[in-house]
Amino acid sequence: MLWDCTKAFLVGGLICLLGQQLIDRTKLTPARILTLFVVLGVALDAIGVYQPLAQWAGAGASVPLTGFGSNLAKGVREAVSTDGLLGAFTGGVKAAAGGISAAVFFGWLAAVLFKPADKA
Repeated sequence: MLWDCTKAFLVGGLICLLGQQLIDRTKLTPARILTLFVVLGVALDAIGVYQPLAQWAGAGASVPLTGFGSNLAKGVREAVSTDGLLGAFTGGVKAAAGGISAAVFFGWLAAVLFKPADKA
C-alpha cells in the first residue's frame, strides 16, 4: 500500500515537474501545455509505453492529462476494431465520458458556489 502510494506520487510528481518546467522555461501558454500533455499521452499509448507505466504507477499516471490522452487513444483503438471508421470519431468520447462528465459537472458546481469574475 505505501509502495503503491509512493510510486503514484513519484510518477505524478515527475509529470507535474515537467509541466512546471515547460511553464517556467518556455513561452508556451497553459492551454498549449495541456494540449501537449494530452497528445503526449496519446503518442505514448500508441507506441505501447503508457499502459505499462499506468499499471505500475496507478493514479500517478492515470489521473494527469497524459492519462486522459492515453484513455482517449485506447477508446479509439477499441471502437475502430468494432465499429470501423466511425469508431475513430466516437471511441475517444465514449472511453472518456466519465471524466468529461465529471469535469463539466464540477466546473458547473464551482461556478454556482463561487462568484466567477474576470481577472483584473
